Amino acid sequence: MNDAAATPPRLLLTEAEAARALGFTPRFLQNRRHRGDGPPYVLVSARAVRYRWSDLEAWTAERLRTSTSDAGKAA
Repeated sequence: MNDAAATPPRLLLTEAEAARALGFTPRFLQNRRHRGDGPPYVLVSARAVRYRWSDLEAWTAERLRTSTSDAGKAA
């Protein structure tokens, strides 16, 4: 029985999967990690970076704006 509803969701996304989900390149996420202003990530090992879907959703929600003059929440 190969039912999609019985398959649990993936807990972590690879860098390529996260970039594709956001509509960016993996290089964009690499640059954002380096700058410290990208979505939160999980450092599984020195060469394995993963992203949680919930963190990607929260990160994009924080950047939601209603107009070009909307600077976002004041810190």
